[in-house]
Amino acid sequence: MEETPEALLTLDDDALLEKVARQTFRFLREGAEPNSFLARDRTGIISDPPNDLVAVGGSGFGLMALVVAVERGWITRAEALARLGRMLAVLEGAERHHGAFPHFLHGKSGKTIAFGPNDDGGDLVETSFLMMGLITARQYFSVEKNLAARINALWESVEWDWYTRAVPGKVYGGFPSGTATKQSGENVLYWHWSPHAGWAMNHQIRGWNECLITYVLAAGASEPHAIGRDVYEQGFCAGAGYKNGNIYYGVRLPLGPALGGPLFFAHYSFLGLDPRNLRDAHADYWRQNLAHVAINRAHCMANPKGFKGYGAASWGLTASDDPDGYDAHAPAHDNGTISPTAALASLPYAPDASLTALRHFLKTHGRRVWGRFGFIDAFNETRDWWAQTFLAIDQAPIVVMIENYRSGLLWKLFMSAPEVRRGLARLGFEGFVA
Repeated sequence: MEETPEALLTLDDDALLEKVARQTFRFLREGAEPNSFLARDRTGIISDPPNDLVAVGGSGFGLMALVVAVERGWITRAEALARLGRMLAVLEGAERHHGAFPHFLHGKSGKTIAFGPNDDGGDLVETSFLMMGLITARQYFSVEKNLAARINALWESVEWDWYTRAVPGKVYGGFPSGTATKQSGENVLYWHWSPHAGWAMNHQIRGWNECLITYVLAAGASEPHAIGRDVYEQGFCAGAGYKNGNIYYGVRLPLGPALGGPLFFAHYSFLGLDPRNLRDAHADYWRQNLAHVAINRAHCMANPKGFKGYGAASWGLTASDDPDGYDAHAPAHDNGTISPTAALASLPYAPDASLTALRHFLKTHGRRVWGRFGFIDAFNETRDWWAQTFLAIDQAPIVVMIENYRSGLLWKLFMSAPEVRRGLARLGFEGFVA
């Protein structure tokens, strides 16, 4: 039953979070692509699109939300396993590119749907989001040995090393002993590879951004497809926008672009990676994410461009739909669009501020922002614009991060996986249980 904004506002904080998370999960259950049960990229506030396009990364996030649904009793374990079995069947038969899945695929056939002219092959970042969800589900349903074997087969098939532009059959040394495999590629991961255009996208994965999880999983892979620490240090950590150290609104930001960038940097990788006490030579990741969220909110409070509605209770800039299409909104790239997922998925980092925003959205905007699958994707009061959509990569993190705030469940599950512990250790991380 859909709760009204008025009814939600009468609840205490814990009951409110339960209701919001449960309503938002409906995107992954009722709004899923019906043949595969994988997550649609987006759907409408009234009806679902007629196509069978599904988002690979959003489906990975959705798998984590599925675990929450079972744990909270929103669906039965039997239903969840049946849904997971259907998802795996489609993924097993889906078109892959050196083990990596595309950004979008058909839920009926598993065939690739091109994201762009040269982006019709493997998308390593979206694949890492999917694998994060699959590993989390495997850890939760650990007694289901057949399911674990099927997930392991998908995991083992990803040729992470290929995405360093490795040359088949050629290896060379140079990696510190024990860090991972030897390979012939460059010391950086590439985001895309196309069966017809090869490396034409030429998009190196360099940080700071949402892609830490990609390097951790690539380092945690089994031989011969794992990467070495050199790929992390000389690739991800060598990007022009990686190091920061400047102070914004009185907060020092260790990593990332000026003013922190969009908030999904603090969400996507950390749906599974537990940032509490996680650190390496470059940053303490709990402090990094606390700073990022604080700066994002402080910018909305300062509101240097004078956008309508911004303030201490209305904040949150990240990638979402907006009046002109879709964009990665951030303090340095701000057009007045607030995305509810930005504040709500920041709950572990700023619980009081996130809960204040949650109640403000419901009280001030009511039915304009709340619907069948929870909060709409975004709104822009200056331009009197209200999204008519819900997006997988924005809805699912709300469910996951609410649960991580309440119980730490997804963090505990993902960090318990041997692949994850191996990858973190290989890259020189500390503060986790190895």
